[in-house]
Amino acid sequence: MNPLAILIGPPGAGKTSIGTELASLLGVSFTDTDKKVEEVAHKSISDIFVESGEDHFRELELQVLEKALTDADGVLSLGGGAPLSDQAQNILRSSGVPIIFLDVSLSAAAPRIGFNRDRPLLLGNPRAKWQELMNTRKPIYESLATHTLVTDDLNPKQAAKELARILK
Repeated sequence: MNPLAILIGPPGAGKTSIGTELASLLGVSFTDTDKKVEEVAHKSISDIFVESGEDHFRELELQVLEKALTDADGVLSLGGGAPLSDQAQNILRSSGVPIIFLDVSLSAAAPRIGFNRDRPLLLGNPRAKWQELMNTRKPIYESLATHTLVTDDLNPKQAAKELARILK
């Protein structure tokens, strides 16, 4: 089994909320790799970062991604940094699954994530860190994407309807 669609994008793009809506609309399951990493590690992502470091987190994330690509049968949402490694990019490109880049501006992402949640890579100046992450990651997201949807002016239901239309 393979997922029907893979959602990628930065924090605040709506991967989880739109993915949940899309899965419901299509009558399929929803899998969030960040949640799966927490289940495998038996701790929160921020605890993994603090206790074991980002490299360990990325290793777990890659293992979860590989397993999800064979086990998941619905909508698969990846953590923002999941597609960054060359290995992850190769796995994603060879999956044959539609990859949807949920693009979002900083001004739209800010109120969604609040910049006060437990996000280890946004510590310090969260807006500047988010922009720095996006500047690095956006070319990767764009290179992997078979479709792009800008989510700035869409609520999760609207975005899910648009994605269902794209996927048909």
